[in-house]
Amino acid sequence: MKRIALVIPSLGPGGMERVMAELSKYFCLQPEIEVHLILYGNIRDIFYSLPNNITIHKPQFKFNNNLRIWNTIKTLIFLRNKINILKPNSILSFGEYWNNFVLLALYGMKYPVFISDRCQPDKSLGALHDRLRKLLYPKARGIITQTRQAEKFYKIDFTHLNIKTIGNPIRFIDTNELIQKEHIVLTVGRLINTKHHDQLIRVFDKINKPGWKLVIVGGDAIKQNNFVRLQALIEELDAKDRVLLTGSNCNVDQYYQKSRIFAFTSSSEGFPNVIGEAMSAGLPVVTFNCVAGPSDMITDGTDGFLVPLFDYECFKEKLQILMECDDLCIKMGLNAKKKINAYSIDNIGPQFYEFMLP
Repeated sequence: MKRIALVIPSLGPGGMERVMAELSKYFCLQPEIEVHLILYGNIRDIFYSLPNNITIHKPQFKFNNNLRIWNTIKTLIFLRNKINILKPNSILSFGEYWNNFVLLALYGMKYPVFISDRCQPDKSLGALHDRLRKLLYPKARGIITQTRQAEKFYKIDFTHLNIKTIGNPIRFIDTNELIQKEHIVLTVGRLINTKHHDQLIRVFDKINKPGWKLVIVGGDAIKQNNFVRLQALIEELDAKDRVLLTGSNCNVDQYYQKSRIFAFTSSSEGFPNVIGEAMSAGLPVVTFNCVAGPSDMITDGTDGFLVPLFDYECFKEKLQILMECDDLCIKMGLNAKKKINAYSIDNIGPQFYEFMLP
């Protein structure tokens, strides 16, 4: 029996956490693996459903921010002791800031640690964390990148000999032929500045095609309070009947199911899961070709359009092409649905398994 430890700060409602939850389900289905999940962050929530045969470990103490240094040391000790008790055959850690923490906690131990960052690969995490990554990442047994671009960056930055690109397992959207498609351009994502929802609204408004709507699914995040700002822009453009902000508390699947096109103006990604979800629902995608992610998933002109970063005029042209040609929209959507099968958990899970537990 092989034993694996999945290590992550929490299992709250985020993309990184969803991927860890999906992998935990896959590993728990393998009869020869005993799966342990270690949650060690300040908040140790569990949002996603987990298998009954997974063992969950958390520190017994509540993290006290008033005694941050002492509680951080206690967490380091907890993690080190827990791994020493479990004696896993392999450890998987997620999180660009948190991987440093895990590698520090387990420094000098014999257990193989595999790490994976989940952000834009060339993103600076600040002088301290950048320096720590240079020192600590070479100590990992292996590094898992989400995209080919990330692998290129990491081979240069960390000179590691064991780096492998494995995309995220995509959450597939159930499609129902009885649900009638509407003339909706959909985008999904937190209302943060790097998603450039304001520019997408302006692009859509300039196209001004009667009968079409832009639906933006997502809520405010990281204290940027963009919902009010975007609503004000919609009113300024007199587009309240054409642009809808749903907030975060909605059934996003229904919008995937009844939309015709997915538009994505983000400029910073690690691996945009929402593009994969849209493709699984049979939607052609118009997206900026930002540093990491879209070009791994989309073949330009076949299942979507890759637009040069911040070229809003080109973005408008590609979006308008799809809005005006139903046949092309349907054809690209079918191609997208076929293409994204490569990112099913049945394909992605074995790649993690073979890399971590050869």
